Amino acid sequence: MAKRPRLRAIPLGGLGEIGRNMMALEYDENIVVIDAGLMFPEEEMLGVDLVLPDVTYLAERKEKVLGFLLTHGHEDHVGALPYILPKVNAPIYGSRLTLGFIKNKLREHKLVEQADLREVKAGDVVELGPFKTEFIHVAHSIPDTTALAIETPVGMVVHSGDFKMDQTPVDMRPTDMARLSHFGDHGVMLLMSDSTNAERDGFTPSERTIGEAFQELFGQCPGRIIISTFASNIYRIQQALNTAARYKRKVAVIGRSMVNNLTIAQELGY
Repeated sequence: MAKRPRLRAIPLGGLGEIGRNMMALEYDENIVVIDAGLMFPEEEMLGVDLVLPDVTYLAERKEKVLGFLLTHGHEDHVGALPYILPKVNAPIYGSRLTLGFIKNKLREHKLVEQADLREVKAGDVVELGPFKTEFIHVAHSIPDTTALAIETPVGMVVHSGDFKMDQTPVDMRPTDMARLSHFGDHGVMLLMSDSTNAERDGFTPSERTIGEAFQELFGQCPGRIIISTFASNIYRIQQALNTAARYKRKVAVIGRSMVNNLTIAQELGY
């Protein structure tokens, strides 16, 4: 009697650590990959610039990889792609801003011509072999973030990506709980959820509270104000720019990644 194919969830990074997020789903002779992030080295990792997922398993089965499904554009979810594509080149599915960031990185590595970038938006459904994936809007610190609902031959898999239960996000688009509830009502076989700070009591405050803090600081400080943030935290940068404009303050953006990301976001209309 022939063995029935099984669904395998293969973590390649990101479990029990901050960064290097990468998960593969394999059914029969088909593989889809969720995210491809890097991790910045810990203090004791002297001489190490970046920490990448081990993709040996994928490289040995590269003809079975049907595509990369990306949740959002943060480095810990997409930063490893320039290092992985030469080993495993498959179509890359992501939102407009996510692909904008990726295209810039691939251009730096002279790989953009080799990449098959396919834009999706929340609500779109992508079919890759036995995997049928719906992209679902979730709130996060960067626009165009999505969760993934992946229909497989053995049941529904939901991958949350990074998300925040923010009822008053900067863009006024909270997580699409109605769509997530729909899949919950119809049965989810496996939930793979972001759990950052899950061990801490309480709630994460809305991103808008940062804007309120900016208002207070700009009102009290007549001199130069220095703001430090991740270059991909677009909503926080937007709030800083909005507050500076309100107080008629000039803004100087420093850092290559910061300048690149703001340029890309502006060109794409964010």
